[in-house]
Amino acid sequence: MTEIAMNDRSCIVTRESGSVENMIRFVEGPDGSVVPDLKANLPGRGCWVTAERGKVDEAVKRNLFARSLKKGVTVHADLGALVDQLLTKSAIGSLALARKSGVVVTGSAKVDADIRSGNAIMVLHALEASPDGVRKLDQARRAVIHTLGRDIPAFSLFTGEEMDLAFGGGNVIHAAVLQGMAANGFVKRAQMLRNYRGLSAANSESETA
Repeated sequence: MTEIAMNDRSCIVTRESGSVENMIRFVEGPDGSVVPDLKANLPGRGCWVTAERGKVDEAVKRNLFARSLKKGVTVHADLGALVDQLLTKSAIGSLALARKSGVVVTGSAKVDADIRSGNAIMVLHALEASPDGVRKLDQARRAVIHTLGRDIPAFSLFTGEEMDLAFGGGNVIHAAVLQGMAANGFVKRAQMLRNYRGLSAANSESETA
């Protein structure tokens, strides 16, 4: 029999156990509707879904929340989109904190330099970033693979407006997250958002050029 870790939960869609770090908890809100509990600390009976948009949409379609919560709860059809919005908001807030802690740099030249030095652990491109700008930074990332043996991932998760929100303006298109404890929270949230949207490595790392 497979041993289940104490912090594992069972997904109501797949019926498979998984780490709470890769799942999203849902509870009944005050108005009787199902609400996502990203911090997993809201009171009341909860249920868990693998942190993927497709799984949340399937749970809505199959009416699995009512079955699991054992109540006649209201489930909004756009619950999957709401979760995406909340994950995005959480990631942007965490990125702003990382920026204030000095572990994020912006601007193509600075990002390129921190990639090539090996200081960067993640690269961010705004969704509106030009293919040429992305291509130049991809060249730097490939150079690091050859010189340091490290693959620095690049994510395209946020619009330029969302990037500006995290950085307090400045028309930010490219950014690099640097090594440091202050960056860990954002990296975790960015990876979760990427996985939730079902982005492959090729899509999330801008290797389409």
